Amino acid sequence: MQASPEAGLGRAGFSVPNGFESLQLQRLAQVTGELGATQDMAGFIDVAVTHIAAAVGAATATLLIREGDQLVMAGGHGLQPGTDLRWATFGVNDLNPASEAARTGRPVLLGSPAEVAERYPVLASWMPAGRSLLTLPLGRGAWPAGSIGLTFEDGWLPEAAELDFLLTFADACGQAVRRIQASERASEAAQKLTFLAMASAELAGSLDYRTTLRRVAQLTVPTLADWCAVQIVEDGQLQTLAVAHADPDKVAWAWELERRYPPLQDAPTGAPNVLRTGVSELYETITDEMIEAGARDEDHLRLSRELNLRSAMIVPLSTRGRTLGVIMLIRAESDHSYQPADLSVAEDLGRRAAMSIDNARLHSQTEGIALQLQRAVLPAELDHLPGWQIATHYGPAGPADVGGDFYDAIEDGDGGLSVFIGDVMGRGIGAAAAMAQMRAAVRAYVCIDPDPQTVVGRLDRMIARLGLTELATLLYAHIDPALGQVHVVSAGHLPPVIVSAVGEARWLDVPAQRPLGVECVGRPATTAVLARGDTLLLYTDGLVERREEPLDDGLERLAKRAGVLAGANLAGGLSALIEAIDQAPGADDVTALAVRYVG
Repeated sequence: MQASPEAGLGRAGFSVPNGFESLQLQRLAQVTGELGATQDMAGFIDVAVTHIAAAVGAATATLLIREGDQLVMAGGHGLQPGTDLRWATFGVNDLNPASEAARTGRPVLLGSPAEVAERYPVLASWMPAGRSLLTLPLGRGAWPAGSIGLTFEDGWLPEAAELDFLLTFADACGQAVRRIQASERASEAAQKLTFLAMASAELAGSLDYRTTLRRVAQLTVPTLADWCAVQIVEDGQLQTLAVAHADPDKVAWAWELERRYPPLQDAPTGAPNVLRTGVSELYETITDEMIEAGARDEDHLRLSRELNLRSAMIVPLSTRGRTLGVIMLIRAESDHSYQPADLSVAEDLGRRAAMSIDNARLHSQTEGIALQLQRAVLPAELDHLPGWQIATHYGPAGPADVGGDFYDAIEDGDGGLSVFIGDVMGRGIGAAAAMAQMRAAVRAYVCIDPDPQTVVGRLDRMIARLGLTELATLLYAHIDPALGQVHVVSAGHLPPVIVSAVGEARWLDVPAQRPLGVECVGRPATTAVLARGDTLLLYTDGLVERREEPLDDGLERLAKRAGVLAGANLAGGLSALIEAIDQAPGADDVTALAVRYVG
């Protein structure tokens, strides 16, 4: 090794073999110390590349980090244009000095471009004249964390003592890489667990799986992906339900790309294949060849390249042996590629999302059956009874939340009319089935004897004898037009309203009673005048009850507006009444029956 004009220093700034007391060696030692203080990969790269190049007098420096079987260019100093693109990533088993050092854990020293070209032909055009090459493994042993490459002017190479010092520095680099990677993995694991907890809360918080999945797609960005798309099977076809990206303009652009180039349902790879097989697909690196293979035409190829796709995962939405759709996660702007550990998190998300979809669909089907059952057993129309005007309203609290409201009107053969309204407590199929049973029993007892006390008494005994557990309220009224009277019995139900022909409303004072089947010891009947043209209104509590509001407020609201029932069009009046007082729908069904004798 030639001595430089600096006393006691070699060409690269090292001391001659008789000692390491130079300023440059002190700088190298200082750089080694700085590595221990780095907390993230960006800080490490700056120290390992820029500082080392300055400390040892290298013309260029390149740092490559190992990710699985790939080496990824993490940073460089003094490189010629295009180096970072050509060598952005390559295999650890490739024929080049960086791969060899990272694979074997041994340094590579080559004194001239000719030696480099002879041993590694792929580098022949990348070595400037007069340069030597030194490549150090980041850690000696079976599994280095990567490699660092240095080139020097005038063909300089370190002697044994200098090489040993540089290898010690490279070991420190390897330890720093592993420490930072372990810290990042722990942070990423915590982020992923937090994400899964948030996603689970979203999925469990609503039975509207469409809206929920859209929110979950947005949650994945940027924790798991730069792009996220959720596709589900509808009408036998895979349909895109959600697309998420941090940039709303890019989301709109992606939807336009989807519209122009819908997914091929028979594609051998990608989302259609994951849907068919139920097996995830992991693309650690998306190559240009893959993009070309998936392009439909030149314009599609251009647009696909503009997405700058780097890595992707496609996981099934599978539950109970069925695949309901897929989730596609893509990294474009992020530097890291997906690894098997990321796939495990994505598959966990897919299973949770699939369960949410399945539960929501099952709930919707169940409540759909209940709604059909409820509507099937309610009378289709009651406007065919001569001498009577009858109007009804039934509105469930929601399409997936069916209760047990019921009503009916039955002539008794002597010119009288029996009307009743009831509410089985609870929701779903159980409430709808109990409602059907109650209504059928009332109709049967009315046909035997329409007297209010008799009908309700028989209901009480039936419930007690059969041991029925569903609580139900009932308001039963028998109208005798010949006497101009109405006889009413209440079983825990709200009182009816009578509206005169001129629109004056009054409450019918009915004694408070317990629900059907609860301590049945006989229920008193209330008799009131109901003249020709007067209207009797029966209703369920969903019409007047509101959360965080006293019941009396709702009853007062009803009484103030009930006068609209005095109009000639009873059905129109009832619709107007419901619309006027049902501005803030509650959590219960709204049912009402209005009846008027017109002779």
